[in-house]
Amino acid sequence: MDVCADDDYFRGLAAFSDFEGVAEAGNYHPLPDGWALVLADIVDSTGAIEAGRYKAVNMAGASVISGVLNAIGQHDLPYVFGGDGALVAVPGSQISTARAALSAVQRWSMEELGLEMRGAVVPVSAIRAAGQEVLVARYQASEFVAYAMFAGGGAAWAEQRMKEGLESNRIAPPGTRPNLAGLSCRWNPISARHGEIVSIIAVPAPGSSEAEFRALIADIVALAGREEQAGHPLDVKAMRLGLNRFSLDAEARAAVPKGRRLRHKAFIVLQYILMQVLSRFGLTLGRFDPERYRRDIVANSDFRKFDDGLKMTLDIEPGRLAGIEARLEEARAAGVCRYGLHRQDSALMTCVVPTPLARDHVHFIDGAAGGYAIAAAKLKATLKGEAQASAPF
Repeated sequence: MDVCADDDYFRGLAAFSDFEGVAEAGNYHPLPDGWALVLADIVDSTGAIEAGRYKAVNMAGASVISGVLNAIGQHDLPYVFGGDGALVAVPGSQISTARAALSAVQRWSMEELGLEMRGAVVPVSAIRAAGQEVLVARYQASEFVAYAMFAGGGAAWAEQRMKEGLESNRIAPPGTRPNLAGLSCRWNPISARHGEIVSIIAVPAPGSSEAEFRALIADIVALAGREEQAGHPLDVKAMRLGLNRFSLDAEARAAVPKGRRLRHKAFIVLQYILMQVLSRFGLTLGRFDPERYRRDIVANSDFRKFDDGLKMTLDIEPGRLAGIEARLEEARAAGVCRYGLHRQDSALMTCVVPTPLARDHVHFIDGAAGGYAIAAAKLKATLKGEAQASAPF
């Protein structure tokens, strides 16, 4: 495979458009050996969430994707947003660029958001040498946006290595800034319409059957699919623009350095007012149609994904949620999976919109009161408890 073809590997994969396809092994393909995984997460994200800083945590997680893709100049790469962190797979020709971008994002997260971010760049070849695999599938969420689904266990293995300090990316020098063009959060939290916003993480139990775990995923996806819009937290009519002090300041910090932020904040406010006027009166401005933009936001958002395990943030009614919990608990008792689940009353959206005139903008969905980070903490507590229970006296 030549370098150019290698760079376009993900773009060339056959896509599936029904989310149920995440449970089908035939949709997944090995990443090329020359690629690498760029990973990052926030240190003590649980503490930041308890301090009421989950918007900042989400902004930091999304900044990894924004910073790496902008640096490479190629937005159709495999990536996944995890709430308090992210993963981006990059071709061999772009590893050094991605590493520098990650270093800059780590510095920006510390200096501008006050959040310590650990990071790592792990070659796919090294993951395979350790007996793990990195498989990727292309899920066509809408006509304009495709998201990557990861399987094989290699991404989870690399993340654990990073958290244990065995893989570490060096942070950039003070004052280094990443290119975070398009990173924003101009929408109010989205209140539950059907019951609760629930963030769910389900991963294979150690030694479990891959076939049984895939069957479980198919069942959970099918149960959630019976909810209106398959449990999608976003609704075109219910979405409300919202610009508060934090979101205005965070977007300005992402876009420009100190000394230029007042003017940029004024520009953001003018854009916000214009969007409000256009939406209220049903107007368009040139090629920009605010109603179409809202529909694209819903279609392009990532409220469900597969990243070596199922992750979903759903708006779901109590009876259906009880059915999902019962199926997860049955699988846990049978040694098929381990899971974490966190309830809240609203969802949060963080956006990467290089230009609203293009229709390939992406929107990352999480629970507004801890979401995936708290669900992951509950999952980790379960695993720790099991390990202690099985340890010899």
